Amino acid sequence: MALARNFKFKFDRFTLILISVILLASFLPAQGQAETAFKWLTNAAIALLFFMHGAKLSRQEIVAGATHWRLHLVVFGCTFAFFPLLGLLLKPLIAPLVGNSLYLGILYMCALPATVQSAIAFTSLARGNIPAAICSAAASSLIGIFITPLLVLWLLGADGDQSAHTIEAIKKIVVQLLIPFIAGQIARHWIGGWVSRNKSWLKNVDQTSIVLVVYTAFSQAVNQGLWSQVPLQNLLGLVLVCCAILAIVLFAIWFAAKLLGFNLEDRITILFAGSKKSLATGVPMAQVLFTGGSIGIMLLPIMIFHQIQLMVCAVLAKRFAARPSDSE
Repeated sequence: MALARNFKFKFDRFTLILISVILLASFLPAQGQAETAFKWLTNAAIALLFFMHGAKLSRQEIVAGATHWRLHLVVFGCTFAFFPLLGLLLKPLIAPLVGNSLYLGILYMCALPATVQSAIAFTSLARGNIPAAICSAAASSLIGIFITPLLVLWLLGADGDQSAHTIEAIKKIVVQLLIPFIAGQIARHWIGGWVSRNKSWLKNVDQTSIVLVVYTAFSQAVNQGLWSQVPLQNLLGLVLVCCAILAIVLFAIWFAAKLLGFNLEDRITILFAGSKKSLATGVPMAQVLFTGGSIGIMLLPIMIFHQIQLMVCAVLAKRFAARPSDSE
């Protein structure tokens, strides 16, 4: 429980940091040579971020939970199939509320993998199947490196030309994300112990990378007139849409897991692992997949959805945690 409480506090604080960075970029965007320097620094930070992801990912943890294949199929189906289909099917309702640009950002959010840390922390607090949560969350993050870009190219290719050319996008994914990740997995043989002992402060690498990407992306967007393109009513509509999508997904996952005969602990794991979308993966991946001012608009939905999912799932986890120990 202490882990989940600390996690919640840190992410709430981090959200405030991101809001501050957006305000900074709105009033003092990087321009000229400074903008170029931030782009280079951001690319290096993204490579380091995925290198550390590779170094932190334990193969033993994946093997330990991999036998629960039915649970993982449900989680992956929700993450990479139900979410994107929901985004497409709800277009007639969503697009008028948020506008076309933010709708594309919602489609991008729907294609992202699940979070790792929050899924595990909330499952732990709610007394779910923790080994399965570790396996599903870690595998989702890894699989997302391959599946998310393809989903994005398919979803946005059918609805606009905001994504990079297919071959160029795949090349960027391989160079900036996949190669550093594989290098981190290889390096784990030598630095795995050091990484495990220093997990607490190594989180700063993740957060610093995200802060750099957000500032650079929103600087580009502001320089190209972001806030004149996104009216206030569209932002309010975006909050409502994110709440609605999360509510639909939570109810659908819970009843589907119950219908499929999973026990309570497994249903809790499916609920928290299948309803999440990763800000930590979504921000750097947007830097790779999109160009110019479109990056900032693409990131708004996942940043808002991220905070909503944390608040809602914290309440749900506490309710599950309060159940009797012999509850079925």
